[in-house]
Amino acid sequence: MPRKKKTVKMKEPVRLRMKSIANGNQSLYLDIYKEGKRSYEFLKLYIVPERTAQDRTANENTMKLAEAIKARRIVEMQNNDHGFSNTTVNSKMLLVDWMRHYSKKKLEKGQSPAFSIQIDKAIKYLIKYKGEYVMMKDVDKNYCSGFIDFLNATPLAKVTTAGYFRCLNCGLNAAVKEDVIPMNPITKIPSEDRIKVPESTREYLTIEEIKHLATSECKHEEVKQAYLFSCLCGLRLSDVKALRWKDLNNDGGQWRATVLMKKTQKYVYLPLSSEAINWLPERRNMDDEDTIFHLPGDGYLNKLLREWAKDCGIKKHVTFHTGRHSNATMLLTLGADVYTVSKLLGHKQIKTTQIYAKIVDKKKDEAVNLIPSLT
Repeated sequence: MPRKKKTVKMKEPVRLRMKSIANGNQSLYLDIYKEGKRSYEFLKLYIVPERTAQDRTANENTMKLAEAIKARRIVEMQNNDHGFSNTTVNSKMLLVDWMRHYSKKKLEKGQSPAFSIQIDKAIKYLIKYKGEYVMMKDVDKNYCSGFIDFLNATPLAKVTTAGYFRCLNCGLNAAVKEDVIPMNPITKIPSEDRIKVPESTREYLTIEEIKHLATSECKHEEVKQAYLFSCLCGLRLSDVKALRWKDLNNDGGQWRATVLMKKTQKYVYLPLSSEAINWLPERRNMDDEDTIFHLPGDGYLNKLLREWAKDCGIKKHVTFHTGRHSNATMLLTLGADVYTVSKLLGHKQIKTTQIYAKIVDKKKDEAVNLIPSLT
């Protein structure tokens, strides 16, 4: 009798597995085996004990979703193995899901929480515009142009609508890099039809006003020290708060600070003037890892600054960030070139620094026009 041939079963590169967790639920995860290496992807999906018919239905739906994700991962791996892009598969992702993923990734990479908050607010307006079930493949030029018209019709400030539009643009650029979509449709929209950030006005203090603050009393001495330090070195509040004693070093008589800027995640090696060093608090018995400044919450801190400025007769809207603006205008007023100031502030683009240069030029124009008529 002829021997029955064995059926060779192909080993799946991705298997769906479960792991018991403390609360009694089963956590679903993918066991991925590729090129001799094993990795795991936890899906954040859970099978609950089936006590009711609703539990059973919920578990069935969860398993369907997990199986769909597993199938998608297998297709992605096969596409990669044969040199095909996963764009077609990924483009079926919902736009709001991608934007939430993008927001989370930016936060994980150390981007300012303010940007993630802005992305989350932009998502709410995307939902108001066309609902939350728009797929990435349906985000085309018409969709983006319509979103511009939608934002322009809202009572939001121009700078706010420009911020939300920027979030969408940045999110779509990231989607191109991740093979979610083949191209960013916003590139098809002429520059003049996009929402532009209005030229900003930067509140800053003059050298005389900074001197006045330096000789006046503030209710919180360390707030005073930190703010004047910012005026003299241009660091943001987040970077001042994170500055540790070990970040300072004296190189042949020149003090420097090594700063990983929270907003850009770029290192800046910042020379510090002797005047800036004078406004550091006493180190006493602090360790190298200890932070230099110990400040109250941002809201109360800015309230203290406003009261301090008001007591000095300064009528400007003073926040901690005013110190950074003041540093930029002060350096340019004293003759530093725009490129050098840009490097000191850690700007990514020179055009950001040029805003301060325009402020200084305007002050020069005003000064020249004070000359009276000679006839």
